[in-house]
Amino acid sequence: MTTTAPAQQRTNARHRPDAPAGRWAGTAGLLRLFLRLDRTRILIWALAIAGTLWVTVASLEVAYPDAAARQARAALMSNPSAVMMSGPAFGLDDYTFGAMVANEISLTVLVATALMAILLMVRHSRAEEESGRMETLRALPVHPVAPPTAALLTVATATLVVGAASAAVLVATGLAVADSVAFGLGISLTGMVFGAVAAVTAQVTEHARSASGMAMAVLGVAFLARGVGDIIEPTGSWLSWLSPIAWAQQTRLYVDLRWWPLLLPVALILLLLLAAVALTRRRDLGAGLRAPRPGPATARPGLTSVPGMARHLLRGSALGWGTGLFLFGIAMGSLATSLEDALADLPEEVAVMLAADPDSMTGSFAAVMLSFLMIGVMAQTVGAVLRLRAEDDAGRAALLLTAGASRTRLSLGWAGVVAIHTVLLTLAVGVGVGTGVAVAESDAGWVATVTGASLAYLPGMLAVSALTALLVGAAPRWAGLSWLVVLYSVVVVWFGPILRLPDWAMKLSPIELTPSLPTDSLAWAPLVGLGAVAVVLGVLALAGFRRRDLLA
Repeated sequence: MTTTAPAQQRTNARHRPDAPAGRWAGTAGLLRLFLRLDRTRILIWALAIAGTLWVTVASLEVAYPDAAARQARAALMSNPSAVMMSGPAFGLDDYTFGAMVANEISLTVLVATALMAILLMVRHSRAEEESGRMETLRALPVHPVAPPTAALLTVATATLVVGAASAAVLVATGLAVADSVAFGLGISLTGMVFGAVAAVTAQVTEHARSASGMAMAVLGVAFLARGVGDIIEPTGSWLSWLSPIAWAQQTRLYVDLRWWPLLLPVALILLLLLAAVALTRRRDLGAGLRAPRPGPATARPGLTSVPGMARHLLRGSALGWGTGLFLFGIAMGSLATSLEDALADLPEEVAVMLAADPDSMTGSFAAVMLSFLMIGVMAQTVGAVLRLRAEDDAGRAALLLTAGASRTRLSLGWAGVVAIHTVLLTLAVGVGVGTGVAVAESDAGWVATVTGASLAYLPGMLAVSALTALLVGAAPRWAGLSWLVVLYSVVVVWFGPILRLPDWAMKLSPIELTPSLPTDSLAWAPLVGLGAVAVVLGVLALAGFRRRDLLA
């Protein structure tokens, strides 16, 4: 007894949660596990972001080969609409190629990296708890702070890979090494900030989707704050400095490099990580700080049907997306006259070089804003259809079937709710952009015009929804590939003109295949074709879902 007791006491001390050596117990092992699980995903994100950056930079070199062409481009970059969609306007007096890259491409890369970080963070924190796998891990000698720490280190690794790849691309194109390294570091730190934001939101709610939605809402607010702040002052106002997105852009890349703004995301990351760790200690495993409201003793009559259940499960996401798209539509639409005013102030020779037609700029601007925001509608639609696969994988779809619902009723009921939400979100975009344009132009007629134009995108949105449903019905393990349609549409809509993609490649996106109303004439052939594709794919999806086995 006397010879073994001290050894036993030492062993217990090593495994006490409050022992100094055990506070990070399990972190290294979890980090290795998370990186192993995500190595392919991280590689795809890095190749996609860095590859898009490389192709875009190469295309800009071809499109703007000399100083005259770049100065013509710079003449447009100080107007509010361009600032909102790109970033602060540094170096416009001498618009070098490096300044063009930093001003016009950095925002897209920063937002894409932030989205990656949010998704990865929630995947390895709240999603693991929601699935029950975290409980198994915590049964091992793993300290409560180890999982969020390992998740954030995984996000840090992913963002550093993206940042390093982006910096290497910029150096390879001949841009200054120091500025390119600062660009890459800014990309990494911005991603880490929003990964840390997701670490905090993962403590607040019990559901991974809610945690992701809250973090993305913070990203949306940061985007708007940066945009409005830069509109107030093209090189950044006090409002811009409240946005983590602006900090990387405020390094004045390739113009007058300064490193100190990158200290701000470092400080915020540390604060958010400390907050996430503190919140982890204050809640039970699987629970959130925001306690769910107790449900009624009996279900509403609507919840006993498949459409009612689908509406209940999907309405939160649809409401969040709809509100965000509507507000973004108003914000973007209200900038309609800024581009027209900028073109009116251009020298005649520059306007000719840009092929600018100020008389039709308002309608063209509204059409462009519709195409941008329809990407959001497409993303929400794909996510809503994929939710059925998640319900199937979790075994809840089987419960509906055992309760008396047929596979046909389940498929059609879910598809009907998704279709209604798609229509409502499309209208939200149209009314939002139309309202913004109407306020800017002092002409209420724009609301009806732009709203009607937005409805032209419905066949394309429904076709993408049907394609996703086909994958869910016939090949559920590959259903996630439907996100490639959204990704391709982002590339085409945002970078297609810069990349000078051929017309057939542009038309592969349903958004580009749709007539660009209200400026273009209404062409029925593509709309009817997309509608027919939606019907055919929907029928095939129903047949596939009826024939395949359930996932759980």
